[in-house]
Amino acid sequence: MMYIGDMWRDPGTPADSYYEVRAECADDVPESKFRIKNGKTLSERKWKAAFSPDGYLDIGKTLGRIQRGGIHPSIRGEVWEFLLGCYDPISSYDDRQDIRQRRRLKYEVYKEECRQMFHLVGSGRFVTAPIILENGEPTQDPIALQQINPDGSSDCHAWKKTNGNGPMDKKEIDWKLTLHQIGLDVVRTDRTLVFFEKQENLSKLWDILSVYSWFDSDVGYCQGMSDLCSPMIMLLEDEADAFWCFERLMRRLRGNFRCTETSVGVESQLSNLASVIQVIDPKLHQHLETLGGGDYLFAFRMLMVLFRREFSFGDSLYLWEMMWALEYDPDLFSMYEESDSSADKSEAAKEKAKSRRQCGKYERENLRNAGHTPLPISVFLVASVLKDKSPKLLAEARGLDDVVKILNDMTGNLDAKKACAGAMKLHKKYLKKVKNVS
Repeated sequence: MMYIGDMWRDPGTPADSYYEVRAECADDVPESKFRIKNGKTLSERKWKAAFSPDGYLDIGKTLGRIQRGGIHPSIRGEVWEFLLGCYDPISSYDDRQDIRQRRRLKYEVYKEECRQMFHLVGSGRFVTAPIILENGEPTQDPIALQQINPDGSSDCHAWKKTNGNGPMDKKEIDWKLTLHQIGLDVVRTDRTLVFFEKQENLSKLWDILSVYSWFDSDVGYCQGMSDLCSPMIMLLEDEADAFWCFERLMRRLRGNFRCTETSVGVESQLSNLASVIQVIDPKLHQHLETLGGGDYLFAFRMLMVLFRREFSFGDSLYLWEMMWALEYDPDLFSMYEESDSSADKSEAAKEKAKSRRQCGKYERENLRNAGHTPLPISVFLVASVLKDKSPKLLAEARGLDDVVKILNDMTGNLDAKKACAGAMKLHKKYLKKVKNVS
């Protein structure tokens, strides 16, 4: 029998209980630390109560709850669409339905364009072997030919399908050269989850990433994107909705994936991280520099895939939504839509002051310190982890291998809520020190 007092001590439901793990992998995945709790986690009832009868959302009501207790998995997908700027909180149900339908049609146009170039897009199948050579010539790889034409058609027929409608330009060649790499990453992504035992879900992930790499050819596809995309197709049933949610996430992160012949985009964030650590923990920064780690490349993965490998699956989703709630800017939607009207833009700027209470806590702090270029909260998350491990790194790290080992030992042992709280503290401390210097 449970007494009233015991109810308040109820530890809650582990976040990962909503994402079934394959039985043979149960011992290999980190244990979830985050608990879904009544009264703390944003529930479906509380979420619905934040909307007016016409569908206008008072998102300020929900941000604090998300920061404290995350989002219930049953509504996670639709809440993420707002947090990532897919929809304007100040829009009606009808407005959002119109936008949703337009975006679904737009995605189908992109997908059909890709299907015309390579017939496996949208077929429920995908490739894991190169389908063309660097010069655009057809592959003779028997594995690729089998994947392209499992019915055993002739090589000539297979190449006709691979080559689409005629001669290829550089953009098409580059795109086709990435398709097998996307396939290889897809089959490695979240393989501990029952969800990805189904071929249809793997194919959906491959389709979205393939279409995105064509749609955003400046960035294309890079390893790590599959880790960012896989939760979208689990949380949003419609493939087009999942695509646009992923596209909005990539608006924040695409700079990290942009590569040139001499650099990777994430290096600028690593440089920001170095600057933060130099200010808040100069002794640690000096130690890392002495070890040859002043470029902070050992933190590369944490920034690229937002701690997906350092937390259990459910905990990483909780971490993400806490970050997005803390960083939330109610003008995200209008910024992303890039209104052509300068009048609309100036109107949006006027609304900024009015909507400040609808901003996340981290965003409000940045607005108060408008003289400084804001850094993403992810930089301070990594900084808070390094700061927490500072004594161990100073005492035990005698080379970069030791740094990597100490950080790898954190996997499954981090607490998402504490990490975010630590990031917020470091952010304030950093801004205060930088102000004093200037």
